[in-house]
Amino acid sequence: MVIERGFQFLLSPGPTPVPDRILNAMHRQSVDFSGPEFIALCDAVFEDVKAIFQTKGIVHLYGANGHGAWEAALSNILSPGDTVLIPEVGVFSEAWRAMAQALGLVCETVPNSWRKAIDANAIEAVLRADKAHKIKAVLFVHVDTATSLKSDVLAARKAIDAAGHPALFCVDTIASLGTTAFPMDDWGVDVTVAASQKGLMMPAGLALVAVNDKAMAAGKSAKMPRRYWDWQERVAGEHYQRFCGTAPEHHIFGLREALNMIAEETLDGVIARHARLARCVRAAVSVWCEAGGMRFNAENPADRADSVTAILTPEGIDAEEIRATGRDMNLHIGSAIGPYRGKGFRIGHMGNINEPMILGALAGIETVLRRHGVPLGQGAMDAAIASLNSPVADTLSQAAE
Repeated sequence: MVIERGFQFLLSPGPTPVPDRILNAMHRQSVDFSGPEFIALCDAVFEDVKAIFQTKGIVHLYGANGHGAWEAALSNILSPGDTVLIPEVGVFSEAWRAMAQALGLVCETVPNSWRKAIDANAIEAVLRADKAHKIKAVLFVHVDTATSLKSDVLAARKAIDAAGHPALFCVDTIASLGTTAFPMDDWGVDVTVAASQKGLMMPAGLALVAVNDKAMAAGKSAKMPRRYWDWQERVAGEHYQRFCGTAPEHHIFGLREALNMIAEETLDGVIARHARLARCVRAAVSVWCEAGGMRFNAENPADRADSVTAILTPEGIDAEEIRATGRDMNLHIGSAIGPYRGKGFRIGHMGNINEPMILGALAGIETVLRRHGVPLGQGAMDAAIASLNSPVADTLSQAAE
């Protein structure tokens, strides 16, 4: 029997729970998108959103999801037949590669296990071997939502520099922006793609692409067919050109409120909160794994993301049945996708979340796992609570204040 009472525990790695403040900001009548009030709002949003990326560059906003952000990036900096380098890390590095191929780009891959983060040394080796500089861009996924692997963006930037290679550095932060440290300019990122439905706490439907001067300049000579995505058109002057037509007004209203909420908590505070709650989740999962049946997908603890945790279930256990039982309890556990489907699940812990929500979710998941006879270590909830009361957690909490 499905229990429809009480609070829905949504542990999807996207979309994430939307705060009432953002829902209320979006729950309003449409306005004249060419009027002075809306233009002033957009001016402020386009300026203030730069702080989330920590960039002085331009942020373009599209009515689209993260896949739209990928296409916007590729179509503005590249020409058909160009070569791109894609370090493999999971489902979404492969999906970005498939999109690049569909656009007529030549893709080189840095092979990698889907249980380990991207190896910056391997990137450097490939770029050093590219003496003719055929590779025009490196497409790097900061956090792969499917594998929950977090890769080192700064190490990749240093690898590109060490190789003396001019390739543009493009980073997917769809599952990391607003959850994990990402100083775009300081880390030398040329293009950053993101989306609204994860760390920004909004409904899906708004894609964000931040670009520096080098990337904007590349767009002036890139020959990829484009119109809606075109950066040059979007900065040409007229307000409506920012959106290539009618503005996604309600998403702009929501983004305004999301930026307000992040500013109130401070970006450092938001990142510290995500680190604290991720440690809580990992503490519980580590205890579950002690029985030998369950495993973290990310083998190296340093590679585990602060926004999502992917867990592999024992052989013979259908993870989709576990998720179905959870749904009957109003507990929505993230599915494993790609080759992991049915072999694991994901806990999304990003966006509008706090300690009681995480503890309640973990207790609910353990209830479901035990109902399905999954072997688990004892004391997971004690470990989760202890992690929230550890000296490290206190230090993070003080840093956020």
